[in-house]
Amino acid sequence: MRLLFAEDDPDLSAAVKALLERNGYQVDAVPDGEEALEYAEAMSYDGMILDWMMPVKDGIQALQEMRRKGIRTPCMILTARDSVEDRVAGLDAGADDYLPKPFDAGELMARVRAMLRRRESYVPDILQWDDLTLDKGSCKLICGTKSVRITGKMLQLAQLFMENPRILFSVQQLMDKVWGWDTEAEINVVWVNISQLRKKLAELETSAEIRVHRGSGYSLEKKTEDGAEK
Repeated sequence: MRLLFAEDDPDLSAAVKALLERNGYQVDAVPDGEEALEYAEAMSYDGMILDWMMPVKDGIQALQEMRRKGIRTPCMILTARDSVEDRVAGLDAGADDYLPKPFDAGELMARVRAMLRRRESYVPDILQWDDLTLDKGSCKLICGTKSVRITGKMLQLAQLFMENPRILFSVQQLMDKVWGWDTEAEINVVWVNISQLRKKLAELETSAEIRVHRGSGYSLEKKTEDGAEK
């Protein structure tokens, strides 16, 4: 899932972005409401987290303009303003939730999950394919009685493959879908994370595997009992 996060405090922005990515979300972080509006118009997001007090255009102004333009992406407002009147103003502007600062990381993640569950195209926290289960809430891959924890880009890759089994993804497609089209990361991060994810699957002794298509990309496939690929 892809989130838009707008926060002008660079330290808080970096910390929240890292937290969200560790929990399997793709995050585009911007420093003000004007950029948030531009990103929301240009990209499709599953959810947004907007700080209220930002330069150029604050979070409420940005959200109001998004709603006027027909952007219905679920949105949470973050702010140090916690009076009842402020909460009402945020919700009336089109927000789906309101979280006062300072906030607990666990509560933020719980509210993000709740916000995303309210989407029309809700994607469940539990994904299953063949004998393999991905629990996005606990960040675990599970097969039988065995489980392994995965986070960050590895978790996002696992989710993409399990939502699209037997679909061939090129390295560039994986780069765009998981790291984002505007990433500055090198292409070899895809190979590194795929390699690590394949090792995790091997640890689980699952019948599912990420198949390497030489020169083409990767797909999630099933092995036969003798180990040959179907």
